[in-house]
Amino acid sequence: MTNEMELQLKGYGMTTAQILYRMPDHPTFLQTFIWQHYDIAPDFPEMRGFLKFWQEKLDGPLHSVRYVHRKLISATEWRALKGEFILN
Repeated sequence: MTNEMELQLKGYGMTTAQILYRMPDHPTFLQTFIWQHYDIAPDFPEMRGFLKFWQEKLDGPLHSVRYVHRKLISATEWRALKGEFILN
């Protein structure tokens, strides 16, 4: 299993999706589901995989998906530092 820091160093960022879907028993009502995972833009393979799973396995049909993506580490933010702090 890859840890979060390894994913960030490989270019992954945090993707958050707001998924609106219709309730199976009451299709006129919309329900919200929030999904969050490390993913890579612009293809978003993790989110696409989750949405495919949703459409194939879950009963509530999708209405819409809104998402945001943010890389947590960029090339300009990652640098090696050498130093020491001494606390009493």
